[in-house]
Amino acid sequence: MTVRGVFAPLVRGSTWRRAVFLLLGGVLALPYVLLVVAFAQLLTSTEVPRPLGFGLLLVGAGLAVVPVFLAGSRALEIAAARALLAVDLPEPLPGHRVDRETRLRAALWIAMHLGTGAAVLFAAISAFPMALVFVAGLAGVDVGAVSDERFGPFDPARPVPAGLAGVAVLVALGYAVAGLGALAASMAPVLLGPAQAERIAALEARAVRLAERNRLARELHDSVGHALTVATLQAGAAREVLDTDPEFSRRALRAIEETSRRAMDDLDQVLGLLRETDSGRQPAPTAPQPTLAGLDGLVATARAAGLVVESRVDGPLDALPAVVSREGYRIVQEGLTNAARHGRGPVTLRVAVPPEGLEIELVNAVRGATRATGGGRGLDGMRERVLLLGGRLDAGPAGERWRVRATLPAPREESG
Repeated sequence: MTVRGVFAPLVRGSTWRRAVFLLLGGVLALPYVLLVVAFAQLLTSTEVPRPLGFGLLLVGAGLAVVPVFLAGSRALEIAAARALLAVDLPEPLPGHRVDRETRLRAALWIAMHLGTGAAVLFAAISAFPMALVFVAGLAGVDVGAVSDERFGPFDPARPVPAGLAGVAVLVALGYAVAGLGALAASMAPVLLGPAQAERIAALEARAVRLAERNRLARELHDSVGHALTVATLQAGAAREVLDTDPEFSRRALRAIEETSRRAMDDLDQVLGLLRETDSGRQPAPTAPQPTLAGLDGLVATARAAGLVVESRVDGPLDALPAVVSREGYRIVQEGLTNAARHGRGPVTLRVAVPPEGLEIELVNAVRGATRATGGGRGLDGMRERVLLLGGRLDAGPAGERWRVRATLPAPREESG
């Protein structure tokens, strides 16, 4: 090992950050030290009755021990370990109750932090100044009043031995701080890490966040993708007949305007869910999401884009639960978008509301004899919507036609 490697722990930035962490523990230990000194004087005083002294001792011990077991103290220690020890510890889950085993581990960590911090702080205010005095004497600096004092076996009047001892003390303190800091960094995940229940709760919270992100991605894909498809078809048709049929071009531009406005509303709806307010992550007020109550408007938009749609509705759409109606609307929207992009000829749309749920079926001819069955994001989004509600989706070629059939369970609420 080279000389540089030997002294590397003393000059690393991580060592200095860990030293600050240890000194922080020493500062936090000062009230406990003062409390011990105060009770030692109280119990040795003849003017205070012993029963009163022991009673006050029990009260003081209880007040001193309680903060060690608080969840807030653990959260502060986790924040300090993350910032100063560079340990990757997960933040405590808000609202999650900390179990007894986690509290005991955190209490042990806090006790170790206070103990090692107190030792480092004591060395910093006693041995460290003494070592600096010895080194200063070795460098020929007049140490003044301390030159006639002795520090145990070290005599400042003999600057060379005392100076070498001072250098040794400084190096030893540096290695001690580096070692204690490394030990703290290795023990932090063990004593401050999440318990099994916290890990499970964190995984569940992450799954909820991912599901919400996927839902928002589906909303953006379906609404904005549908609007862009309709606008593209309308713009292409208007360009072809701009000179020969200005009235059709005006209707196409009007349809593009209306479709784009609805897409902007949908986009604002999704972005509103992502906005953060000063009080925390709260969704901004948004307009109601579209449901199958707007099926006629959706079909009219597709027809205005030049898509021939033969629509049939069997059963009361207003009897469906809101979540089923919303997802059904998006499934129909994505099905019409795919038909406009990849299909040809008329689209047959059937929406049925049998007693057991909701059925959606879209059939259209495809371009060419076959079509790839792998699907894209739109088909995957439809499948996710259906599976999340416990339904079933069948999508694939049926001869020279493409057929999408979705079945969603929708239990009716029993009337009083």
